[in-house]
Amino acid sequence: MKIIAIIPARYDSTRFPGKPLALIAGRPMIQHVCERSAQAGVLQRVVVATDDHRVAQAVNAFGGEVIMTREDHPSGTDRIAEAARILQLERGDMVINVQGDEPMVSKDMIEVLVESLKNANGPEMATLAFPTESLQGYEDPHVVKVVVDMHGRALYFSRSPLPFLRDGGSAPLSYLRHLGFYAYRNSFLQTFTQLPEGKLEAREKLEQLRALEHGHSIQVAISPRETHGVDTPEDLATIERQWGKPQAD
Repeated sequence: MKIIAIIPARYDSTRFPGKPLALIAGRPMIQHVCERSAQAGVLQRVVVATDDHRVAQAVNAFGGEVIMTREDHPSGTDRIAEAARILQLERGDMVINVQGDEPMVSKDMIEVLVESLKNANGPEMATLAFPTESLQGYEDPHVVKVVVDMHGRALYFSRSPLPFLRDGGSAPLSYLRHLGFYAYRNSFLQTFTQLPEGKLEAREKLEQLRALEHGHSIQVAISPRETHGVDTPEDLATIERQWGKPQAD
C-alpha cells in the first residue's frame, strides 16, 4: 500500500488570488506546505495538484513534484481524485489531502491521521480535530465543529455551536474544532467524488457532510496541535508574525 499526500493548489481564490504563491519568510506558501508534509516518514510521495502554470513553475523551482489537472473542478477533493487517477494509484492506496493553504502542517499531524485510518474498523475516510475551549471559535461560523461517538467516528459537523449548551453558562465549553485534513482509501475517494451533493452539505457548505448523509463513516483523530489556514491576506500576516517564533517540527 502506498501512502501519498496530494496538495490541491488553486491560483484563482476569490478572497486571495495567487494565494499558493504568497510569500512567508521569503518562500511561497506552497513550498512550506510541501516541505513540512514531506517530513512525515509515513509518506512515500508528496505531490501538488494544480490547474495553473504559475503554481506549477513555482513547485518545479523548489524541486517539488506537480501534476496538472483540469480547471473545472468544484473542489480540492475532486482535484486530488483526478490526480490519484493520473498517478494510477491502486484502490487500496491511501491518499492524504493536505490543503495548500495550511503552511503550519506538521509531520506528527499527518502521522496521526494516517494511523487513524489504518486502525479504523470500517471507515475508509479519516480527518483531524483539535480539542479547544475558545469561546470565540465556538460562536464563529467560520470555525467548524465536530461531535463524535464513543469510537471516535463523526456524528455531525457544523458551523453552529456544537454541542449546544442548552443550560447556558459563562464558561467556554470544551469542543472539537475540525481541521481540514483528510485521509482516504483511494477506492473511497473516487466513490466520494461521484456522490451527489447532500441537503445538509448544501446548507452548511461542508463537503464532509456528504459522506455522512450517504451513510459512510468518518474516523476523527485528535491532532497533536492546532493549525490556522490562510484564507485572507490578514491570515497570512498573522502566520508571518508567528513564523518569527520557534517552530515545532
